[in-house]
Amino acid sequence: MIEHVRRRALLAKEVKDVFIATCDIEIKEVMNSFGANVIMTSDKHLNGTSRVAEAVEGIDCSEVILVQGDEPLLLPHDLDEMIKNIRKSENIDAWNATGPIDYPEELVKHSFVKCAIHNDRILYCFRRSPSFNDFKKQKKYIRKILGVIAFKKEFLLKITKFNSTPIEKIESIEQMRIIEKGYVIKSIPFELSQPSINEPNEVEAVLNCISKSVEQQSILKQVLSYKF
Repeated sequence: MIEHVRRRALLAKEVKDVFIATCDIEIKEVMNSFGANVIMTSDKHLNGTSRVAEAVEGIDCSEVILVQGDEPLLLPHDLDEMIKNIRKSENIDAWNATGPIDYPEELVKHSFVKCAIHNDRILYCFRRSPSFNDFKKQKKYIRKILGVIAFKKEFLLKITKFNSTPIEKIESIEQMRIIEKGYVIKSIPFELSQPSINEPNEVEAVLNCISKSVEQQSILKQVLSYKF
């Protein structure tokens, strides 16, 4: 699945390079067999943000996009649009892709994070909606946090040196450290909330999405045939 996500990221026209950050020797060996650039990191990281911070410290770049390995339906053109948006956002330090909430039950599903948004700014993140309005109203300002988050490199190195903040720890939501410290995360809206794989039983939803989407089937063919 990680290799699949890597190839989708490489299909994006605006992406310069893709690195795999891991502390797992088995992942390193498998990814090296595909020709991937792998950076070994400490096994003490509690989340992907701090792991990526260690990995990019020695890389010459101004921004970095963290793409989680559980996003096998990532659309390359979404990454391109995100990068274009970053280039136009000079005074922003962090960006997170967000997608629509499609069903009321998703508001209380703890396996993925939601957020409240105003003027493209992510105000707060949560796993169960604290709102009481009906679903149609909540959909207007609540969106799903997707596993694609970008940082200015200097800001990433800075924010990961701070201690974990109270809500970040209680809710296990990395983005809350940025918000609790008073910084801004900009929402980059993706048109669709593609299923990710947070739990084993979610694999079926991903396969079902591919079977029903012409676009996903087209990208899958490119992933399987493209020479990297």
